[in-house]
Amino acid sequence: MNFQRILYDMLSYSAPIILCVLGGNYAHKANVLNISLEGMLLMGAFSSVLFVMISGNIFLGCIIGILATLILGVVFSVMCVTKKGNPIIAGLAINLLASAISAFVLKAMGLANLNVNNIVDVAGLKINIPIIKDIPFIGGVISGHPLITYVSFIGIFIMWLIMYRTKFGVYVRVTGENEDAATSVGIKTNRIKYIAIMIGAFCCALAGINLALEKMALFTNNMSAGIGFIAIAAIFCGKGKPVRSSVYAIVFGLAQSLATNLNISAGPASGLFNTLPYFMIIGILAVVSVIQLKNNRIRGFKNE
Repeated sequence: MNFQRILYDMLSYSAPIILCVLGGNYAHKANVLNISLEGMLLMGAFSSVLFVMISGNIFLGCIIGILATLILGVVFSVMCVTKKGNPIIAGLAINLLASAISAFVLKAMGLANLNVNNIVDVAGLKINIPIIKDIPFIGGVISGHPLITYVSFIGIFIMWLIMYRTKFGVYVRVTGENEDAATSVGIKTNRIKYIAIMIGAFCCALAGINLALEKMALFTNNMSAGIGFIAIAAIFCGKGKPVRSSVYAIVFGLAQSLATNLNISAGPASGLFNTLPYFMIIGILAVVSVIQLKNNRIRGFKNE
C-alpha cells in the first residue's frame, strides 16, 4: 500500500469537506442550521463546469459558479431569516432544487455528464511548491495540489482569526448565543445571519469548483456524494470550532482516501470499501454523542 498516495489523497478529499465545514460554521455560530451545504456545493460544481463548457473560459466559469451559489444563499436566507421558516425544510428544498436543476439541464442537453477536459488541463492546475516539492515523502504529500485545496487549509486559520479576533466574529457569536441580548445592544442580527449564510454559500461554491473543475474537469449529477452532510457531521462533532471541526473533516477525508486506495487492490470486494467513510461518520458521531452525554451528566452532578 502506498502511504504517500493515501496521505496525498487525504488532503485532496478533505479540501471540499473543510470548505463546507468552514462555511457551515459561520451559520452555525449565528444559530442557523444550514442543511443546504450539499445543494450549494452541487450548484457550484454544476454551474462552473457548465459555463466553462459554454464560454471556454475557466475564470468566467468560476465566477458564474460562485454567483449561482450565492443566489441559492440568498434564497435560503430569505426563507430562514426574513420569513422565519424551518431551516431543515428550507435546506432540504435547496438540496433538491440544485439536484433537479442539474439533472434537468443534463437531460435537456442529452448528456450523461459535462466533460471539459478539452478546455481544462487538470494537471496544469496543480501547484508544485518550490523547495517543498523536493523534500522526500513530504513533498509528494503536500505539493502538487490545485489552488483551492491550499485555500481550504489556509481558510481554517482565517476563520479562526475572523471568529475570535474581529468585531464581526464577536457579533456572529453573540447573535448565535443570545439573539435578544444582541438586538438590545444594537446588533442587526438578521444582517449578521445573512452575511454568515452568504459566506457559507461562497465557501460551498469554492468546494464545488475544487471538486468538479480543478480535480476532474467533469460534472456528473449528484457527484457531491453527501459531502455537505459529512460537513454537518464534522461541525456537530467539533462543536462549531474551526480547528476542531476541520480535524474531523480531515479524518473523513482520510476514510475516503483509504476506501479509494483499498479499492484498487481489493478486486471483487472493492465495493465494500466504498461504505467505509459512512461507517466512520456513524462511529464518530456515536462516540462524540456518548462523550457529550457523559460530560453533561458530570456538569449536572456538579451543579447539584
